[in-house]
Amino acid sequence: MFFDAQEYMTAARILGGLVEEAPEQIAPRLLLARAYYHSARLSKAEAELRAVLELSPVEHYARLMLGRTLERQGRPEDAAPHLRMAAAMSGDLLPEGIPAGRPEGVPGRQ
Repeated sequence: MFFDAQEYMTAARILGGLVEEAPEQIAPRLLLARAYYHSARLSKAEAELRAVLELSPVEHYARLMLGRTLERQGRPEDAAPHLRMAAAMSGDLLPEGIPAGRPEGVPGRQ
């Protein structure tokens, strides 16, 4: 409802209360991160996404959102590993501009 109306600040306020009541729940945290992302509160979005990944490291949507959030903050080097992991977890192709191989200096096959 609030997302459809693009009322992201209101959504964040409501979801923030829900996350306080049930901090172990992933879905409200993901929605809260989305609300922060869409309202350009990127550091808050990053914090929520990192909290989600602490709870569930295999949550590919959180990886994707974290990568996009870091990109939007002007941190493409920090974003790249998260975007690669999200693509690998979901089976999607890598986004344009994200190298598929290992970063320089990391042992293993290319």
